[in-house]
Amino acid sequence: MGDLSGDIEQLVDRHLARVEVERLCGGTDPHVEFNFFGGHGPIMLGRSAAVDPAHRPRGYGRAVGRITTRRPVERITADQPAQRHIDTLAVEEPLEVRIGGTPFVVTMRTPGHDVELAAGFLVSEGIVASTDQIVAAIHCGGPGVGGEENTYNVLDVTLAPGVRVPTADEARRFWTTSSCGVCGKSSIETIETTSHFGVTSEDVRITSDWISTLPDRLRAGQDVFDKTGGLHAAALFDAQTDELLVVREDVGRHNAVDKVVGWALLQGRLPLRRTALQVSGRASFELTQKAAMAGVPVLSAVSAPSSLAVELAESVGITLAGFVRGRSMNIYSHPHRVTTEAPS
Repeated sequence: MGDLSGDIEQLVDRHLARVEVERLCGGTDPHVEFNFFGGHGPIMLGRSAAVDPAHRPRGYGRAVGRITTRRPVERITADQPAQRHIDTLAVEEPLEVRIGGTPFVVTMRTPGHDVELAAGFLVSEGIVASTDQIVAAIHCGGPGVGGEENTYNVLDVTLAPGVRVPTADEARRFWTTSSCGVCGKSSIETIETTSHFGVTSEDVRITSDWISTLPDRLRAGQDVFDKTGGLHAAALFDAQTDELLVVREDVGRHNAVDKVVGWALLQGRLPLRRTALQVSGRASFELTQKAAMAGVPVLSAVSAPSSLAVELAESVGITLAGFVRGRSMNIYSHPHRVTTEAPS
């Protein structure tokens, strides 16, 4: 009887999913991909319908679209003839994120892990803080019409009943470039969103030697960077078990962090207690804010932080490490979590 009940729930979930596709995308076109976060995990319609959803991890999001592309170039070396060469480039394409069919934001990103990207972005905006607040995510073809070819550049997110949907005035209808995720914000006050998860009292303790290993471990996971040399990355580590939890790459450093945070949300891991977030570049105010919104107590960067990033880290309780190179680093805030010898 238990199995039969589960089958019935699956059928109900699929019916609800198809109704939502028809409402938001204009039909159940085979090019529509639907991630439905039901009690049995996501229900995949369209291209993924043949895959048993029971075997998908909760929060599963298939990497779609082109991540790299190849282009001819002229390679010039001093005192040598120019040579024709095929180069591999990281793809940069726009992603329009909608909430309940209403445009919310357009961001320039590397395709892949789009559901995680949208989920992480919603966390950083203070809109969601748990998995059950996102009901579904749909890749729609064209500008909202299911019959058009799916470019996987439109993602519609359905929030759970009771989750406050941004008003028209609050909806951020602007372009987010790959270098700046907050360029459309009207003022810095609107960026400083209150986090659902405080980290000031987080009692995690780590060693400087452990922090020094994180950049190389992040770099080892940058598969697309190896091919293109053109992507930022972020990695999440468990500071207690030393486990590398996830690595994400993107042309935008803020997108890479959003994908990591989105992964954590969809896995039900928020708040990210006793973790460290390693980023491949500098530590900006925005990356520090995203860490704070996810409850990350330690943020490590291979390059410099900005003054505002340090001020924010100090204010919210984040331990911020910069210039983490070799066995040296600067600790800019809350150094009490970092020891120079292994704890007893």
